[in-house]
Amino acid sequence: MFERAKAIAQAGCLEKAIGSGMVHHLIECTLSEGLVLGLLKQGVKKYLAIFGHGSTDFGEVLRVYEKAGVIQTFNFRNEIAMAHAATALRWQYGEIPALVTSIGPGAMQALAGSLASCSNGVGLFHIYGDETTHGEGYNMQQVPKPEQGLFGQITALFGESYVLHTPHSLRDALRRGGIRVNHPWKAGPFYLLFPINTQPELIKPLNLNGLPEQPNFPLTSVADKSQLKKAVNLISNASKIVIKAGGGSCGFAELVQNFAENCGIPVVLSPGSTGVLPDQHSLNMHVGGSKGSISGNFAMANAELLVVIGSRAVCQSDCSGIGYEKVKDVINLNGDLNDVSHYNRTIILPGDIGATLDELLLILKKTPDIQKEDKQDWLDQCVGMKKEWADFKKERFNSLPIMDDVWGRPVITQPAAIKIVADFARNINAVKFFDAGDVQANGFQIVEDDSPFETFTESGASYMGFAPSALAASALSDHPKYGICFCGDGSFMMNPQILIDAVELGVNGMIVIFDNRRMGAITGLQEAQYGIGFKTGDAVEVDYVCMAEAVKGVRAFYGGECTSELKEALKKAYKYQGLSVIHIPVYFGDDPLGGMGAYGSWNVGNWCESVQEKYHAQDL
Repeated sequence: MFERAKAIAQAGCLEKAIGSGMVHHLIECTLSEGLVLGLLKQGVKKYLAIFGHGSTDFGEVLRVYEKAGVIQTFNFRNEIAMAHAATALRWQYGEIPALVTSIGPGAMQALAGSLASCSNGVGLFHIYGDETTHGEGYNMQQVPKPEQGLFGQITALFGESYVLHTPHSLRDALRRGGIRVNHPWKAGPFYLLFPINTQPELIKPLNLNGLPEQPNFPLTSVADKSQLKKAVNLISNASKIVIKAGGGSCGFAELVQNFAENCGIPVVLSPGSTGVLPDQHSLNMHVGGSKGSISGNFAMANAELLVVIGSRAVCQSDCSGIGYEKVKDVINLNGDLNDVSHYNRTIILPGDIGATLDELLLILKKTPDIQKEDKQDWLDQCVGMKKEWADFKKERFNSLPIMDDVWGRPVITQPAAIKIVADFARNINAVKFFDAGDVQANGFQIVEDDSPFETFTESGASYMGFAPSALAASALSDHPKYGICFCGDGSFMMNPQILIDAVELGVNGMIVIFDNRRMGAITGLQEAQYGIGFKTGDAVEVDYVCMAEAVKGVRAFYGGECTSELKEALKKAYKYQGLSVIHIPVYFGDDPLGGMGAYGSWNVGNWCESVQEKYHAQDL
């Protein structure tokens, strides 16, 4: 095995090793080694691992192949944090990783963490140890029920999975896995269940040429040109149009901008699509939805034609289905048939978004007077609301510290603090990661991105603890970027494992903890709905500076109680070569300057009856 691994390293890749004769295409090896070789053909060279008794054989293969210089393995201490780091490595850097856990609780934790990659369409491999296939009795840490393949059933509910029940099942497993992990518009994690006893079993022989390569899917576009012409005709004849650019539009930002400019259509963003249009662009109406903006929600509520680009119509994105009160027709661009047909009265344009936009732009160029005077009236109204939103933000960003009942002293507001850190990130060209909760919700209202992927906000699963863990990806990538994590005190405590992982792996980045001593998003929701918060605050004050510096190799700073002190702390933290942490108390209370507000509807709590009544009364 080691000689084979050395030959692959010397050749540069498996295919060259086979082509040069250094490795024969027919070999005898264990299923564990076969999996490493098969994943190598699909571009997987990095493994994130927490080993246990359910993965010892596979771990030995990884050791040998790392020693030869073919792959890299990074050890973690918490499976959820590891799942988040693996998700960020593919999402941010485009590198396909595989994470490895043992059987039982560890696999269950990694599975829970995979909700982030499921919800955001991020493809990667999850490899979990599994119970033996001979049924000799309960395997320690398996699901304790006398039924076959239970963990395979559980993972299948999350997406797609495969139990490597016999050695020769490898080829089929990798073919299916490659499609899921590299799907052009519905990618996600692929779960490989690896029974303890099949790992060391021999494959006699394994045909390396027969193992599938990473699939390369061609672009698809709408073959029925009449549908495209119908869409252009609707755009030509409508005066009040809005584009909703979802997360799926991020890879096509230039085309979306060209399309919006050619047609004169304002664009409303989702939490995950900030930067699809530059922040100051006159057509950028900013985020819309249940936690949107004044301008974004105005455009949604008053438009009569909706053009959806790469959006799943998530509850917070379209106000639980009632965000487009006056829309009469829809044009939807998406590869997924369920998402593209979500609304009634829709011209469905399935396929690659970029290819479809190219086709639309060709037809639009031949269409005279696409931007009519009645469209200009609509644009003027939207621009006026954009100005109102800018004034609203400016007032909050310039707010002085406010007296806080919990802290017992005036502290900086969260909007002001987030703006300062976001501006600092822009100045140093740092990537921003927003964790779930109040910081995230305020964050996507505040950030002023000019291109996609300046900000990563895990709004799909809203997984608390994602952002700090995601910083680890920078230490695993071949092309690392400095990252700043924005998180609340509650989110940070969901998974502070990064304090250790960062030192172990060599992360160079920053965590800013905005501490309002509570789960602010939920307290705010409780107060808005029922007039009082309940069990969402913390009576315990935590010294996060002391906590962070208890880990040797981490530097921590107090962010102060005013803007000048926070700016100074940011400079000091950035100078440190390693993980730095800033702790800043922030205001929570009734003063409207303390938050960014909410502008849409949401089918939650005691709002459900009215939202559902409106939803079922409309035709869309």
